Amino acid sequence: MKSVLVKSVRVEEERSSYAQRMHCAFALLCLLPVCLMQPAEAQTTTSQPTNPAQIQSSQGVDSQSQTENDFDRTLGGTVTDQDGALIPGARVTLHSAGQTRSTVTDATGKFNFSHMAAGPYSLTIKAKGMESRTESGTLNEDESLDLPPIALTASVSDEVVVSGLSQHQLAEVQMKQQEQQRVLGAFPNFYVSYVWNAAPLSPGQKFRLAIRSIFDPTTFIIAAGIAGFEQETNQFSGYGGGWEGYGKRYGAELATRSISRMLGAAILPTVLHQDPRYFYLGTGTIRHRAWYAISRAVIQRGDNGKWQPAYSSILGSFGSGAISNLYYPASNQAGAGLTIENGSLGVAFDAMENLMEEFVLKKFTTGWKHRAAPAQPSAQP
Repeated sequence: MKSVLVKSVRVEEERSSYAQRMHCAFALLCLLPVCLMQPAEAQTTTSQPTNPAQIQSSQGVDSQSQTENDFDRTLGGTVTDQDGALIPGARVTLHSAGQTRSTVTDATGKFNFSHMAAGPYSLTIKAKGMESRTESGTLNEDESLDLPPIALTASVSDEVVVSGLSQHQLAEVQMKQQEQQRVLGAFPNFYVSYVWNAAPLSPGQKFRLAIRSIFDPTTFIIAAGIAGFEQETNQFSGYGGGWEGYGKRYGAELATRSISRMLGAAILPTVLHQDPRYFYLGTGTIRHRAWYAISRAVIQRGDNGKWQPAYSSILGSFGSGAISNLYYPASNQAGAGLTIENGSLGVAFDAMENLMEEFVLKKFTTGWKHRAAPAQPSAQP
């Protein structure tokens, strides 16, 4: 009986052990998929690049090409007048790559176009009271341009329409303005026009401006100084010395200056329909402006606005030289030689004076008001 009980207990123990083993095996089978999934997920997570350098490298050549094609080319500049005064609100129209875009200058006169296509372009700039202007060029790959200041030319026709003045009335206003121009506030600078498209002077205006210049107090002061220099260096010795000699030199200098002014700035310009004024350029290279200034001694603008040989000023210089033979002392007269000498000196003096006007005197001239921009290349000879 005892052995039977022992055997029965063993059987129960074996059954219990078997059941435990089965439960363990079942639990292992349930945990096996979970264990297998975790390494795969970890591997998947670690396969993603986390370093920015790795991300950039993975983009390759295509991304680099896209960056190069997205280069933002720009084209900008500034619109000004003759003296660099900014012009806000100017309309700037761009023609490029078969497209047309437009903008206006800001309060500082600047404009800018972005996302420009490489290749040729043209700009048309317009502003109220100004002549339109066109600029063209080529924009290269991977290039942005900041153009030099673009100066506009005032339109005389617009001034007449806006102000309601006739051409003669406009010329009168401009001439009155010129009569206020003085170097250092003292020496007259009447025969320089800072208005490039100034209205032509009538015959009466030419004579009035010449007389106004001759009888300006500084004319007598300058003549007195020159006569004193001639007295000191004993030029025109036939006049003698002392106060009598000085008076003769002073009178001769005044006569020469007055005759030259009347002939070259009033009589001959009226007969030949030419303008006696120097028209300030104020733009371009130094060499270009210097050549322009010197050449105006032998080239003059006609009343029709076209450039012509300066018959008026040249004949005025030689004519006054010839007339001076009438009152210079006989011992110092050399006939045609003195006439040629005085006439040549007059032309050379005009060239030097023009250079001073172009590069120096404007900075020291008071009383002028700017109303126009520099010359267009087509207007120059």
